[in-house]
Amino acid sequence: MMARTASYVPKTDPGVPSFSLGLTDSSQEGASTQETEREKSPESANLIEQLDDLVQKIASSAAKGKNKSPQIQRETGGESSAKFQTPGGLYQITDDMKQKCYIWGTRLKEDADGNTNEYEEMCTLIGQGEYILMRMHLVSLQAKSDIESQIVSAICLILNQKNEKRFQEQIYCLPPILCMALSDHPKGEFISPKTKKEFRVEAYPSFIPFIDRKKLTSHPYIFAPVCHSGHWWLWLINTTKRKCHILDPLHKKAPSDERKKINKFTGYVFSRLITYADGEPLQKDENEKKIKASYVKISGQKTSYDCAIYVMKWMELIEPENIKKGKYEWDN
Repeated sequence: MMARTASYVPKTDPGVPSFSLGLTDSSQEGASTQETEREKSPESANLIEQLDDLVQKIASSAAKGKNKSPQIQRETGGESSAKFQTPGGLYQITDDMKQKCYIWGTRLKEDADGNTNEYEEMCTLIGQGEYILMRMHLVSLQAKSDIESQIVSAICLILNQKNEKRFQEQIYCLPPILCMALSDHPKGEFISPKTKKEFRVEAYPSFIPFIDRKKLTSHPYIFAPVCHSGHWWLWLINTTKRKCHILDPLHKKAPSDERKKINKFTGYVFSRLITYADGEPLQKDENEKKIKASYVKISGQKTSYDCAIYVMKWMELIEPENIKKGKYEWDN
């Protein structure tokens, strides 16, 4: 598993995120039961039964797999992530159903001894390798929580598998290897104070299975999320023109000299990754350690905890060719 960037701290007031995910919390969730939900209306009773079926299916799949998590397979043109199979037939998941699934997935349970189920394996994403998400990762999706790096990595893997021209031919989302690299090079030092060595892709064997070497060199754009000191921002690399841009939800320029050093080290890491995949480096020889990236003026976060949400939505929506003259033009 990739390094965590945040620890879960239970929140008594879930609050409301400034960037909507299309999911809302329920003020009555903590006190309500299936019985009280069923008393409200036949429609809500039906939704609860559907959710029960879905939960039972997940639990059954896990049991059959000898405690392995159920797998989310690569989506094909004839399948839809908005549907699921139950004994009663094929149902369309409503917004209300999504809300209930969100609540179910982001709540920890505690037993009489005070132990929680935070390490319960929720699903396994199938990318270049198997990527396991635990409940504690989903819990970080609650409002006012710092999102775990595993969630950002999962979004990268999911977007890369979408059957769309955008991700199959144009944009490759690189899972955040910088979370690990910056733990060894915390201030952007090229020589790690911990290992006394320069960055090498081979030194991170747990990350290598999640690199799509073909897309890393074939796609004209790379989106690469970066996290340091609890803050996320996004690198956009134009591999054709060998240019780099930074989209930061909080800053329009490097906020400190340390960040400037981290940015130079980050550019070097991305260049090394492309070279590792048998592509051309962003710069040659020693210039590889002097790679510059311009900050893009773009509307950003309004709270202290939404940065990862912006980065994930930007990977999904930003049109790279609309970055002009140092700002993002919302032309389409």
